Amino acid sequence: MKENNAKKQLEEELFDESNEDTQKGRFLTFRLAREDYGIEIRYVTEIIGIQKITEVPDMPHFVKGVINLRGKVIPVMDVRLRFNLPPRDYDDRTCIVVVNVDEKSVGLVVDKVNEVASIPDDQIEPPPRADRDGCNYIQGIGKMGEEVKILLEVKRLLFTEEMEQRSLIVE
Repeated sequence: MKENNAKKQLEEELFDESNEDTQKGRFLTFRLAREDYGIEIRYVTEIIGIQKITEVPDMPHFVKGVINLRGKVIPVMDVRLRFNLPPRDYDDRTCIVVVNVDEKSVGLVVDKVNEVASIPDDQIEPPPRADRDGCNYIQGIGKMGEEVKILLEVKRLLFTEEMEQRSLIVE
């Protein structure tokens, strides 16, 4: 039910052309394993159910392949695998969040979509400092009451040297 509400809320925001300023501090939140994450709503173009993904040989382990979305070929990344989390079978809650960065679309497989949430700047803490690559994807930690959401930096999540060398991100 929450997933449908998030989709509906997202669609309303995406199709409201006057809302560029109101998108600030808005995040699409989703679940991976036992944690909640968020990405800035301005990058999200749509949420679709899981569908057939065509495997492409010689890709990074976290790239599941490509999908045909209304005639456009879009690479699909399993965010669980990107974070070195254990793989999980896809189910009816598994979604592909389609994001657009620098006019390039990529699908992100997530366990389930939660909601579109407002997190003001004063409720976002800087990411923890660590020498591991995973922290490079973290934009900050958003506080929502007693809960926290790990806010991801979409550009760093998508554009790795390995992916660019293999021409994964297509125009």
